[in-house]
Amino acid sequence: MKNEDKNIEESAPVLLARHQVEHFAREKTYYRPQEPLPEFLTGNKAGVFVSIHEKSGDLRGCIGTIAPVQKNIAEEILRNAVSASSEDPRFPPISADELDSLTYSVDILEPPEPIKSEAELDPKKYGVIVSLGYLRGLLLPNLDGVDTVDEQITIAMRKAGIPARERENIKLKRFLVTRYY
Repeated sequence: MKNEDKNIEESAPVLLARHQVEHFAREKTYYRPQEPLPEFLTGNKAGVFVSIHEKSGDLRGCIGTIAPVQKNIAEEILRNAVSASSEDPRFPPISADELDSLTYSVDILEPPEPIKSEAELDPKKYGVIVSLGYLRGLLLPNLDGVDTVDEQITIAMRKAGIPARERENIKLKRFLVTRYY
């Protein structure tokens, strides 16, 4: 199946996420692939984010894990696809009649690394994790409308519930992703 917006073949991670969302929207159960999955999905572990957009570009759901919690990347994609489609608190669950109007991306995260200053960030290249005590927020890299480090950190702090006045006290980590369409 082609990703119509990009006119390219869907990658294996996106195909798996899409099958899961479609199956869950129709059957309310987890999808179990019948075909063998690529080794990089079954033989590795990583944090994964599944993002679902309307064809207009508007976000429809995005949930992920910073570090792996499943036995492999494939299982991480399956779980996060369900969460993005049915548990994102910003949106109602995706219904079967919406499925033809959705596009997907899957971000596979590399392990985060602590950084000493904002100067080590680039919002087009690195995602960011901000933390203060038990509060933690993450923002993926290379997002439309996020062009500066300041915007990236401000949004991640807001997602974490960290007040702006605490900016000088936050800890920062950065990470790379491989984004699949």
